[in-house]
Amino acid sequence: MDKKQITAVTELDRSHYLTKVYAGGHFIYADEPADVGGTDEGMNPGALLLASLGSCTAITIRMYADRKEMALDTIKIHLAICNEQEMSTSTKITRKIEFGGNLSEAELTRLMQIADKCPIHKMLSNPIQIETTLA
Repeated sequence: MDKKQITAVTELDRSHYLTKVYAGGHFIYADEPADVGGTDEGMNPGALLLASLGSCTAITIRMYADRKEMALDTIKIHLAICNEQEMSTSTKITRKIEFGGNLSEAELTRLMQIADKCPIHKMLSNPIQIETTLA
């Protein structure tokens, strides 16, 4: 991950829940499903959180495997988060990782250890403090 501070800007106008997200010169939409009043034109915020963890995990594993010249062909990460009602004391995210390629048991074990080294995993595993101020 880049050493610079990570920043993002989100904008929501009268489009109900369709939210524009800008970060590092890139742009995506976040939204809610139609059954809760959204337009379903983007991932919901929980899915975006899982996408961050999944992509960071895959990138971290790929960097390590390439550096060690492992025969890792593909990485597929399945993620799920507990229901909002279950988040009163903690939040549980499940992550299942599939590897494709000619890998030894030792390499698979090491890649699973490396998965926990991704910066987003570290961020989500530690206490998070959010400071909110008026801009």
